[in-house]
Amino acid sequence: FPRTLVIFFKMFSRLLLTKRTLSSFLCNYSKNIKMSNNIEEPPLKKQKLENGKEEIVTSDAPAAIGPYSQAIKANGMIFVSGCIALKSDTMEFVSDEIEGQTKQVMENMGAILRAAGSNFSKVVKTTILLQDMNDFVTVNGIYASYFNEDSPKPARATFAVKTLPKNAMIEIDCIALE
Repeated sequence: FPRTLVIFFKMFSRLLLTKRTLSSFLCNYSKNIKMSNNIEEPPLKKQKLENGKEEIVTSDAPAAIGPYSQAIKANGMIFVSGCIALKSDTMEFVSDEIEGQTKQVMENMGAILRAAGSNFSKVVKTTILLQDMNDFVTVNGIYASYFNEDSPKPARATFAVKTLPKNAMIEIDCIALE
C-alpha cells in the first residue's frame, strides 16, 4: 500500500508539472500572437477578492508603495487610494512644484479610474491632503479642470498635513461610481 501511494504521488506531481508547463506555453504563445498582431494588452489587472471586492491594478499609475491596493471596486463603488505625483515608469516625482505635482496626481487618479471602468464624471467624493495650505488656490484651479463644468463637482475635504509619503506636496484619494 505505501509503495502504491508513492507511485500515485509521483504520477500526480508529473501531471501537475505537465499541466503547469502546458499552461505556461499557452500563455506565452497567446502573448506572442497578440504581439505579432500588434494588439496590446491593457495595463489592467482585476483580481477578485473575498466578499465581492475586486482589486484594481494598472501599470499606467504608480504601483502602491505600501501594503494597500491602487483601488478596490465593491458594490458598484470604486475606492481609489491616495495618489501622489510619482510617474509610473520611474517612481520619481514629476516636479518639485505644486502645479506639476497636482497635474500628475490627477493623471494618476484618472488612469486608475479608467482601469476600474470609471472616470472623473463619476467621482462622488475626494479628499485632498496638502503639505502647505497656501497652495489651496493653485490646486483648486488645476483640480477643477478635470471635472465637467456643467455637472456637480464631487463632495470634498481638504486638509493641511505635516508630512505626506515621500515628502509629496499633495495627495488625493477619491470614491467613484462604477
